[in-house]
Amino acid sequence: MKHWKEMSRSKRIWMIGLLVLILLLLIASSLASVLFPNTLFSQVVDQSIGKFFNLFGFFVDNYVRLLETATIIFFVWLIAKVIQFLIQITTNKSQRSQTVGALFSSIIKYGSVLLMVFLILAAWGVQTQTLLAGAGILGLALSFGAQSLIEDVISGLFLIFERQFQVGDVIQIDSFRGTVIEIGIRATRFEDLNGDIKIVNNSDIRGAINTSAHLSLAICDVSVSYGANLKEVEQVILEALPDIKNQIPDIQEGPTYRGVQSLGESSVVLRVVAKAPEMKKYQVTRDLNRAMKLLFDEKGIQIPFPQLVVHMESEVKKD
Repeated sequence: MKHWKEMSRSKRIWMIGLLVLILLLLIASSLASVLFPNTLFSQVVDQSIGKFFNLFGFFVDNYVRLLETATIIFFVWLIAKVIQFLIQITTNKSQRSQTVGALFSSIIKYGSVLLMVFLILAAWGVQTQTLLAGAGILGLALSFGAQSLIEDVISGLFLIFERQFQVGDVIQIDSFRGTVIEIGIRATRFEDLNGDIKIVNNSDIRGAINTSAHLSLAICDVSVSYGANLKEVEQVILEALPDIKNQIPDIQEGPTYRGVQSLGESSVVLRVVAKAPEMKKYQVTRDLNRAMKLLFDEKGIQIPFPQLVVHMESEVKKD
């Protein structure tokens, strides 16, 4: 559609005229003997382009096979959809079942297409036994050139049954980090924080880090001035932690005070951590930062900012 809009008007008219001419030729070659029986025009058409585009005669001679083909397509499609629906409603209880369901749905989709092709060929009189034997020999020959495809399929099966990761897990591969949205028979799809989809062949997934296997750590580092009473500040934090947990429902474990993280140039850095699901740890970190800022404001604890101390030498008056 976009390509059509970019065409000039003259080119559009030329394309429409060509399509109309082709359509007229098809109609003339298909229905010449019906519309103009026993005429020179029908004889010429039948002896020329009618041999190749005699659609009417083709339908008359093969209407039974065409009906059988349409029936095969409809019923195979219907059966595949029913099986995929049953897989979907029986494998939506957990992430692992959804992953297995997606794999079986993919197998059903490709298997139904192959079954459909063989049934249609059988309906048109093709010896499918011979075709299967030839396909086996051809498959053996192609297997040497399709090693990467076979490797992808086998790797996908290992990903599923070894439970390396599942749909919904957050995975890090080298510098890429994203959520698994589909594990297919050949490739796996990931979605990053920006919503971009990355498709990776299953055999290329190496050294993946499953960050969803356990609860993730949300870290809040907060600074206090060197002049503050460290013991009093720590006591304030410890007393406030239960209330902070109630304020942030996404926290699964903690929060806990870990102590002095570092001694900075102008502040003492204290660390508070909590455990949360991987997909929510960044928001929990933001909530912890907010809670600590509000707590320090309430208790009058100053969070220092970088300061620059300048020493000025007194001017010596000249005699």
